[in-house]
Amino acid sequence: MWDNLGFALALVLIAEGLLPFLSPRLWRSTFERMIALENGQLRFIGFISLLAGVLLLLVF
Repeated sequence: MWDNLGFALALVLIAEGLLPFLSPRLWRSTFERMIALENGQLRFIGFISLLAGVLLLLVF
């Protein structure tokens, strides 16, 4: 189980690091737009991300 958790964490870090590495200007612009969102909008985005992750876990 700990091996899988480490593998999952590594994949998250790789995915999170790709955009700032490949296109820092786009990443900065996206981050600035996210800061301007309301709390409800951010919660909705977070909920959709959680739901997508749970669905992926169920599929695989």
